[in-house]
Amino acid sequence: MRGRTWLGAALVLGVQLRALWLAAAVEVRTAKEVVAVNGTNQRLKCTFSSSSPVSQQLSVSWNFQPEDLSSHEPVFYYLKEPYKPPSGRFKERVTWDGNIERNDVSIIIWNLQPSDNGTFTCQVTNWPDVYGTIGEVRLRVVQKVSFSEIHFLAVAIGSASVLMIIVVTTVIICRQHRRKARDRRMEAADTEL
Repeated sequence: MRGRTWLGAALVLGVQLRALWLAAAVEVRTAKEVVAVNGTNQRLKCTFSSSSPVSQQLSVSWNFQPEDLSSHEPVFYYLKEPYKPPSGRFKERVTWDGNIERNDVSIIIWNLQPSDNGTFTCQVTNWPDVYGTIGEVRLRVVQKVSFSEIHFLAVAIGSASVLMIIVVTTVIICRQHRRKARDRRMEAADTEL
């Protein structure tokens, strides 16, 4: 009877471990918000972790949801190799910039435009981890970089440092010039005596 109890417990534990294994999922991480200047290129970083080793069946889907909440648009797809979109707003404007061995599935969007404002999603499946989080990156394309208080402070500190260097250098040069003039006067006085 004891053998059956032990066997039953082992079976229950095995079923629970199997359920936990099936529940394992891919975890995707992205920057939550990115601000970029109109006309520039921007890397949208997406990394992942999986309870399973990276498989040949690993796939990555990047999609885009415009701010006006119109339909999702495919941006990029990866399965064994990168596939650029054959049509749409990102055709010829997106490049694979990931490294699967480093769990990096990032892309670069070229020549950003205000119409690119919206949310990019990054989804990774790595068999048998087919479920998991979807990473989201909200992209804001601005006309020019805003001059923040930190930039202002950095410019002020830099300018003050340069001004200080100029003042110190001027004082040193003036002192040396006075010393040379005094030495010449002393030599002239010594020669007259």
